[in-house]
Amino acid sequence: MKANYQRYILKFKRPSGTSRGVMTTKETWFIMLSHKDKNGIGECGILRGLSIDDQPDYEDKLKWVCENINLELEELLSKLVEFPSIQFGLETAFKSLESLDQFQIFPSAFTKGFDGIPINGLVWMGSEDFMREQIKEKINAGFDCIKLKIGAIDFQTELDILKSIRKEFSVSDIELRVDANGAFSKDDALEKLKWLSEYQLHSIEQPIKPKQFDVMARLCEMTPLPIALDEELIGVFFQEEKQHLLQTIKPQYIILKPSLVGGFSGSKHWIDLAEDLNIKWWITSALESNIGLNAIAQWTYSLKNSMPQGLGTGSLFTNNIPSPLIVKNGTLHYNLKQHWKFNL
Repeated sequence: MKANYQRYILKFKRPSGTSRGVMTTKETWFIMLSHKDKNGIGECGILRGLSIDDQPDYEDKLKWVCENINLELEELLSKLVEFPSIQFGLETAFKSLESLDQFQIFPSAFTKGFDGIPINGLVWMGSEDFMREQIKEKINAGFDCIKLKIGAIDFQTELDILKSIRKEFSVSDIELRVDANGAFSKDDALEKLKWLSEYQLHSIEQPIKPKQFDVMARLCEMTPLPIALDEELIGVFFQEEKQHLLQTIKPQYIILKPSLVGGFSGSKHWIDLAEDLNIKWWITSALESNIGLNAIAQWTYSLKNSMPQGLGTGSLFTNNIPSPLIVKNGTLHYNLKQHWKFNL
């Protein structure tokens, strides 16, 4: 077997804002395998400034993987614990190589075009007018679950936006999620959660910065609004650590990004632990290209979680890899009439 890798820069159609800043480009890496007449591809979707494997030796680690690609997959993964995005890319590439179709790695009714995956529409931070414009676009596109990035503009303005949505759309019409990306301080977080809860939100992601276990545990205990952990899971590698985190904080939800938490196997480990503690979960992409999004979507469908998933990121880029993935009426579909065009 042979392996090589290639860096690729995704370009946003328009600048996309979170409380951590505004993005115009997104770096990613493809790992490609070949064996006899078969090929496989995976994506190592690193998020600079957030991924635990945002390290100076990242490319060196990819070179090492390619040089040692004939080791057993489990052995490779065990040596990449601190590089979860490479674990995800490798798992995907091996599944791709083994499959009859390198892009259909978890065959199902989804990949046959018979079924779709409910997803949330994502509204990025920006000016009030820009956020309202995005909300209108998502509703007109048929989404009945919308996730708003909050925490970067004036909090009262964000409340006013939520209030205006609720004036027009009830809970049964539109499910609203918000994502603070750790923007609230530990001193005002609970008060802000109380204000937000007036608008009958489904949940809030990561209200405060991670690694404040006691504060987050108290928030989850007292919150009037369900809390979902996201960044909190990054860099937590081993079973004892994961179990301690969940048992200490007792969140209402966890959110799993395979590129950030160790691929499919790492994500499934979190799911098993969460379900043992009656903690609910959903899956989210982490701004991968359609290569990574495709793998995450197919795997997510196999888990049979009926909640809207966070998989609506494929249309964000001007130079994404053309694929059969399409969003229709708030649902992700695999359109067999559209074909992959992967020419790097």
